[in-house]
Amino acid sequence: MFLNIKDLKKILFAGLTASVALLACNTGSSNKGAELDTPTKGTIRISVDETYKPLIDSEIKVFESLYPKTKIIAEYKPEADCFKDLFNDSSRLIIVTRDLKEEEKEYFKKERIRPQSLQLATDAIALIVNHANPDSILTMDQVRKIMSGEAEKPWQIVFDNQNSSTVRFILDSINKGKPLPKNTMAAQTNPEVIDYVEKNKNAIGVIGVNWISDTNDSTSIEFTNRIRTVKVRADNNTSFVQPYQFYIGMKTYPLTRGMFFVLKEPYHGLGAGFATFLGGQEGQLLIGRFKLYPARLNIVFREATLK
Repeated sequence: MFLNIKDLKKILFAGLTASVALLACNTGSSNKGAELDTPTKGTIRISVDETYKPLIDSEIKVFESLYPKTKIIAEYKPEADCFKDLFNDSSRLIIVTRDLKEEEKEYFKKERIRPQSLQLATDAIALIVNHANPDSILTMDQVRKIMSGEAEKPWQIVFDNQNSSTVRFILDSINKGKPLPKNTMAAQTNPEVIDYVEKNKNAIGVIGVNWISDTNDSTSIEFTNRIRTVKVRADNNTSFVQPYQFYIGMKTYPLTRGMFFVLKEPYHGLGAGFATFLGGQEGQLLIGRFKLYPARLNIVFREATLK
């Protein structure tokens, strides 16, 4: 039923110059009679793909400390629900794992709305298994067989939500139209995926990498100690690697995707202010701390000798 590092290289950031021009226009909107928020003042609700909760919680904390007159209320939910919020005007700003599709852009064009979107980072999907599971090194061919139910070994695939971005990624990028096995299940949240995998030897969990990547966060460290992150070998490579930042940036780790914001704001308000922050130096450095690969920074990789 479908209810459904040890780092090999140090990464140094150089040329920390990134600017994002964000001005969304909606010629059919009127906001007369109400005090509008500004890029650095007011309150806004945003919708965020739940796989980004640890990262965006930290981004909001830093942003609100820099601009004390702001309040950003993030609602974490499946990606499909984030787009619903954007279309029904529940949220002006969403943070998701894909850009607008062409048909979505055409819809807004007909409505005389010009939403803004930008890739903020390259993200990765992490596969996690129980410590007692000997199969923690997989080729992409093996991953495809597991996700389509063709593997010889019985696997219990666990996602965070049946409408989540991780499900969409596996269906679109890995299965190429093949359905997921009938016994695939959803555990509702990423921490629940980790809980389930920890207790079930044959389970393989599919989660966003930022849940287990912040080596400065006690929760992330605790999650990492409870499960094992699978090493994956890309089809065109000879090395089995985990979703570390270097391998994500160099496209050596094969299960990668984008992290985007989509902004639909009828004036230059707090949504634009927070989106600009995410694409600017402070926001991008924080993305780097969570071991995603920042898209708006110039990054230099350098060899480092570990003593």
